Amino acid sequence: MPKRTTSRDVAARAGVSQSTVSHVLTGKTTVTDATRQRVLAAMEELRYRPNLAARSMRTRKSGRLAVVMPLTTPSIGDAISGAAEAAQEAGYVLELQGLTGTAEARKQRLLEIAGTGEFEGILSFMSVPGGDDLDEHTTVFALSAYDENLHVSGEMAEAGAIAEIIETLATQGHRRFLHIAGPEDYASALARRAAYESTIARLGLDSLGVIAGDWSGDSGERALRTLPDDTPPVAIIASNDLVAAGAIRGAHARGWTVPGQVSVSGWDDLDLSAFLDPSLTTVALDRQALGRHAVHRLLAKMRGEAEPERAGSLARVVWRESTGTLHPSD
Repeated sequence: MPKRTTSRDVAARAGVSQSTVSHVLTGKTTVTDATRQRVLAAMEELRYRPNLAARSMRTRKSGRLAVVMPLTTPSIGDAISGAAEAAQEAGYVLELQGLTGTAEARKQRLLEIAGTGEFEGILSFMSVPGGDDLDEHTTVFALSAYDENLHVSGEMAEAGAIAEIIETLATQGHRRFLHIAGPEDYASALARRAAYESTIARLGLDSLGVIAGDWSGDSGERALRTLPDDTPPVAIIASNDLVAAGAIRGAHARGWTVPGQVSVSGWDDLDLSAFLDPSLTTVALDRQALGRHAVHRLLAKMRGEAEPERAGSLARVVWRESTGTLHPSD
């Protein structure tokens, strides 16, 4: 049987002391970033995995973190991946605990998980009933990325990228805009609408209004079919990529060119968006960064440290062919 790699082996490979390796594993802030990266690289090269059982016996800590979320939450894989990487770098095992049933049932299950004492920390992707202090032995950090109806909320609903899209299109000659919104019972839809309306007002641009939608491609196509014949030129700010795809189809059905007469932008950066004709300008969310930062915030709370700041926005505008400069002849 091959010899198990130890922290001494990692220390020797990284050129540091064994205590420095221990500090990296426990997330001590006294280690410089360069040293931390050297130790992590040595761990990866040697395929070192901390002996959590031994650590638990020494420190009476389990070395386990849990992330809890409703099982039906969409597009969450990248966030879990980022959270798992951050936990592993800090020397923890991250376990996924799915929540099912009604909102009340999900809350009760969260209370039960916290009460087992099996986890040093719990990262919750939903709000915590009665606050974060559920058990004296378990630190709970609630990200609140989803509300009780499993709709995106909090950081996941930030809509500042809408302003960037409108500002850029305005510099490209666009003066007339239209927003095809999402359902009003979604925080993300309300945030995108608010960002659209405030940016239009701030820049003194012309708005043809807000048309209600339901996140579907059909709502985007239907909205375009109901516009007056003299609508172009116009820039369509769609609430998501499916709505945007429907809007492009609706524009083509009217004989309007995209992006010549109609520019269209979406949100979510779905895999299909880069392969539409024309390819779709959209907003990509770095869910992996969300997961990593969430674990860093949980660990800071466990250690009694100040909450770390997030580096930049989760949202990034991806510019593609469906938007472009508006020329006087268009």
